[in-house]
Amino acid sequence: MTLEEKHLPYEGRFIDVENKPTWFLEMYPEGKVPTMFIDQDWIGDADVITDMLETKISIPTMRPPPEKATIGLKVFPLFVKFLRSKDSGDGSEQAFLAELQALNEHLKIEDAAHKNPFVSGRFPSMLDMNLTPKLYHMDVALKHFKNWSLPQDLVYLEAYMKKMFTRPSFTKTKSPEDVVIRGWQRHLSSIGQ
Repeated sequence: MTLEEKHLPYEGRFIDVENKPTWFLEMYPEGKVPTMFIDQDWIGDADVITDMLETKISIPTMRPPPEKATIGLKVFPLFVKFLRSKDSGDGSEQAFLAELQALNEHLKIEDAAHKNPFVSGRFPSMLDMNLTPKLYHMDVALKHFKNWSLPQDLVYLEAYMKKMFTRPSFTKTKSPEDVVIRGWQRHLSSIGQ
């Protein structure tokens, strides 16, 4: 998404993580995805890649203001905990919902006070690049594995997700839903779910 938002040329290839091609493993033995070859080195962490791109090419800037830099960062780990949970009384869904409600409230305040369409302001930031794919995985996986959908009262979060899921930078780079489901199925199987 960051490459698309910054209008940088790149050659992208989807890798079947269950059957990584030999050419990929020969070039990058760690085999992590997403990965990027930049400055004669392989980087296998989306957050590091985004930060590196922002450092090298800061126009347009995508750094969020420091006071907003952690908004939404707990959503993904809490989603994973809820997805993996077998006990409806363990509090994982409630903790996850509380974090989604906090994100919804932030988006509501941004909209009411400033008419800001993104997590940290008027323009997309690294937060949006980080959060959007994770919200997509959340949406797809929870519908499939738990028959769960976003509560209707989270209207600002729902609007944000719709806007980001149709943004060209996301539609050009997202994984198909069946790939997301297969990936989470593999993950859940590996922990005995």
